[in-house]
Amino acid sequence: MSLSRVYSRALLGIDAPLVTVETHISAGLPALALVGLPETAVRESKERVRSAIINSNLEFPTRRLTVNLAPADLPKVGGRYDLAIALSILQASGQLPADCLEGYELLGELGLNGELRGVRGALPAALSTANSGRTLVVPSANATEVGGVKQCASVWAGTLLDVVAMLAGKHKLPVCQAATTGVDEVSDPPAKYYPAIKGQLRAKRALLLAAAGRHNLLLQGPPGTGKTLLANALAEILPAPTEEEALQLAAIQSVCRLPVIRPLPGLASVRSPHHTTTPVAMAGGGSHAAPGEVSLAHQGLLFLDELPEFSSRTLQVLREPLESGSITISRSSYRVSYPARFQLVAAMNPCPCGFYGDPSGRCHCSKEKVLAYLQKISGPLLDRIDLVVEVPRLGLDELVTGIEAGPTLAEVKGQVKVCRELQLQRQSKLNAMLGPLEIDKYCCLDQAGRELIRSATERYYLSARGLHRVLKLARTIADLEAATDLEEVHILEALAYRSGCASTY
Repeated sequence: MSLSRVYSRALLGIDAPLVTVETHISAGLPALALVGLPETAVRESKERVRSAIINSNLEFPTRRLTVNLAPADLPKVGGRYDLAIALSILQASGQLPADCLEGYELLGELGLNGELRGVRGALPAALSTANSGRTLVVPSANATEVGGVKQCASVWAGTLLDVVAMLAGKHKLPVCQAATTGVDEVSDPPAKYYPAIKGQLRAKRALLLAAAGRHNLLLQGPPGTGKTLLANALAEILPAPTEEEALQLAAIQSVCRLPVIRPLPGLASVRSPHHTTTPVAMAGGGSHAAPGEVSLAHQGLLFLDELPEFSSRTLQVLREPLESGSITISRSSYRVSYPARFQLVAAMNPCPCGFYGDPSGRCHCSKEKVLAYLQKISGPLLDRIDLVVEVPRLGLDELVTGIEAGPTLAEVKGQVKVCRELQLQRQSKLNAMLGPLEIDKYCCLDQAGRELIRSATERYYLSARGLHRVLKLARTIADLEAATDLEEVHILEALAYRSGCASTY
């Protein structure tokens, strides 16, 4: 047989398009030509494959070899095609049975000694292979993450010879299995943030609303008042991602070569980038259009502490994904879209020294300096935040007594669960994701409500987006009370949180 065909998977964002590796052996001077839009790392596969075959005591053909990676217009990067190329050559040269690879898809980088090394993006490949009816062969380093995709038939190998022996019918390769030890076995992780909150009833109420409707939250206050504690407590209130959401997040982690971590039961994922984070690190990009923090926070929280300390350009990249739930990175020859449906939680001080408005009178910042500090946060970004909450300094008695005020964590989580189930039954999505037409349908106002909204719009100069966010927050407040219609009290509470946006300036 002088012509062979095997299958592999490319990596384009969190998608894994099918790649067909074709090899033709013809007469002529010994040479290996690799075609099909391969980048430098793929072109280097020629030398790795040659050495791996020879050092595995197999024969590398001394004729003219042409290897085509189809489709040709699909960009191909990395060493993920090494195993497929090697087996295609072995099959074309008659060292493997004809058509023995028809039921397999192959991923893996080869060492010079024939050892298989892990590749990034193995989990997206497994998700795509699940619909093909073929079995995915991966290196041992990728076995655990691929094993988490139950719909995909997958096996792993340590060396090129292991795969050859399996194809020759000499033995079977072990099946990939997800990890069965460690954090995945935790059924109810102990809470350490929410029970530590003392006082701050208004902030606790804001956490409940943010969790129930998935609303964006901004916490303002002097240093040491518990803003970071409150933000971390929100992760304990939120329901854990669904199986589908967890797989999406795991696919993004796999693309980034991060450990594929399934969220703890009852605990949402949290990303807390430092305020020196660049726009590219936040949005994604680089030479291979890798995902950024907004995508790694998908279906979880993106916590930005010391919000005004982030560069203006870094904060501006948040605007589009906050609205669309995705982000697209363009390159000259392709475009990549990553999911970015995150919930924004931010914390900030009221001025550069942090003590503006504090009863101690320690702040000596001028009004101009305070205004310049606050204006680092643009109006369009602030317009996308639903709740702005002041976190004041606690009195000594309230801080020392250790008496927990308000509902317990179990009670809050129960309220969030019931409220979210109500929203999903009514509109198949959470309130924060309602579109304009859905707002008209599910956030109906009576005459008194319309008059109240009209007055608030004029007083606070609400934009159309700001008005919609007030109505969506009011809908969440009503849902927590199991109220069918929006009432004045619901709108007033939503406006009280929204008015913080105006006071920021």
